[in-house]
Amino acid sequence: MITKHTKATTISAGTALLKVLEAWQVDHLYGIPGGSINSVMDALEAEKSQLQYIQVRHEEVGAMAAAADAKLTGKIGVCFGSAGPGGTHLLNGLYDAREDHVPVLALIGQFGTSGMNMDTFQEMNENPIYADVAIYNVTAVNANTLPHVIDEAIRRAYAHQGVAVVQIPVDLPWQLIKAEDWYSSANSYQKPLLPQPNPEKIKQVVDILQTAKRPLIYYGIGTRGAGKELQALSQQLKIPLISTYPAKGIVPDDYVAYLGSANRVAQKPANEALAQADTVLFIGNNYPFAEVSKAFKNTSKFLQIDIDPAKLGKRHKTNVAVLADAKLALAAILQQINERDATPWWQANLANNKNWRQYLASLENKTDGPLQAYQVLKAVNQVADPDAVFSIDVGDINLNANRHLKLTPKNQHITSNLFATMGVGIPGAIAAKLNYPSRQVFNLAGDGGAAMTMQDLATQVQYRLPIINVVFTNHQYGFIKDEQEDTNKNDFIGVEFNDIDFSKIASGVHMKAFRIDRIDQLTDTFNQARDLAKTEPVLIDAVITGERPLPAEKLRLDSSVYPINEVQAFKQRYAAEDLHPLATYLAKYGLTDAQNEVGQGGF
Repeated sequence: MITKHTKATTISAGTALLKVLEAWQVDHLYGIPGGSINSVMDALEAEKSQLQYIQVRHEEVGAMAAAADAKLTGKIGVCFGSAGPGGTHLLNGLYDAREDHVPVLALIGQFGTSGMNMDTFQEMNENPIYADVAIYNVTAVNANTLPHVIDEAIRRAYAHQGVAVVQIPVDLPWQLIKAEDWYSSANSYQKPLLPQPNPEKIKQVVDILQTAKRPLIYYGIGTRGAGKELQALSQQLKIPLISTYPAKGIVPDDYVAYLGSANRVAQKPANEALAQADTVLFIGNNYPFAEVSKAFKNTSKFLQIDIDPAKLGKRHKTNVAVLADAKLALAAILQQINERDATPWWQANLANNKNWRQYLASLENKTDGPLQAYQVLKAVNQVADPDAVFSIDVGDINLNANRHLKLTPKNQHITSNLFATMGVGIPGAIAAKLNYPSRQVFNLAGDGGAAMTMQDLATQVQYRLPIINVVFTNHQYGFIKDEQEDTNKNDFIGVEFNDIDFSKIASGVHMKAFRIDRIDQLTDTFNQARDLAKTEPVLIDAVITGERPLPAEKLRLDSSVYPINEVQAFKQRYAAEDLHPLATYLAKYGLTDAQNEVGQGGF
């Protein structure tokens, strides 16, 4: 690890800046050059054997890719932009990183010090622009201190799991500084110690879970690496599991008691179980719709485990709060519990989940009729390697991938979790392939999201990144269109658009591409794409129908609650004739239906 200067007596401040990045094990960064950042480009040329520069076609893609680097690896992602528009283009990606709490460093060009504060070309007071998004936001004022500022920015980004921004007047990196005047603190960096669970609080959690009538474990991405413990606790105490959407795959999707995620990007069994649960173990979770949807209004016992003290009690009043690492806390719980027999609650939820999965399979296994997203995702599953990485854009693709993409802990998948910025599919896939060159990488995107960053298909070709891009084309912002159906009084506005043939866009940047619109084309096309993507990027533009996926947050399945004509219309619209409400299975196993629902919230 590089932490000290070389034998040379002087070094350019720009080269020292990059050597700080190298010391922190940064191996690539994204951006577009400009007059105000060209001194850093000079240094990049000098350090090209140590640090790979990725020329993106839009700075927003660079920032999104840097955020994806951090999400995938835990290592800091780095991007840059020139003064003015180059820097402001980064903001969407920087906010994505801030909201998902991952470390990113943004280097922003600035006019040279001799012209600053003179209203020169593209010169502005940049600090206020980044004040909200950044946990560290400074303008370098001296070449000698520039390496220190970069080192400080990285330390802060790691410490606070956030965005650090450094504005760099263009003349500073060209200046020579004493080689002995720079160093990096990378060799001193240590991850914080994981908090150990309080034994008394663990006992309180165990006592409540052991006797709960309708318990539920609701986990988030804070449980990464603890999937086996979650599954063991579920099996031992006969407690169904639900997760946030970003936590999909921590427990294998095919586990019989995994009910999916709740709210709108959701699966039916999770929403139904959450509405009926009397006890919830909320672990490694910051579910953002909790308050607005009144998700826990029917919960009498709320138990929370989190590594961050700021999260304890944030989403609901707790009966027991445990400050601890999720894996350590689960291990402590498992040591104290006694296995329970199957309960009616457990049996009802497993039966409901089986019925739901049969419904999903019926959609995926259609062999005739127009092409739908469901059959396309089945084709993705059939060609995906066991450890494939998925970069998933924002919109209906989230909902459909949540239900139909089959993941295990060997997979990785990323999206824009909290900021939900469209266009993240392509940059996320670029980052995934750079970090995991030997693993299969997919970009899954709707045509709305793909159109926002489609120019950077060229980046995949330029750097020979073998990625399988799948575009789900239905000529609409489907997720937003469905919201308008629920909330707007007028006809659909601004959610439908003209066709883009993405296979021609891909061909235009010299990428192999296919366009399909029939179910019988799937197998051959995806097999060809899989083989091509061993050495080069490829794109499949799948023209699908635009019907709404079943709204798990607005179910109309129970004729004891809703008029029979509403139930019939709902089942017909969503091809759900054989889909039953949880109430059916509660009654089968001798339980009463509380007839509770969880709202969508926020709209």
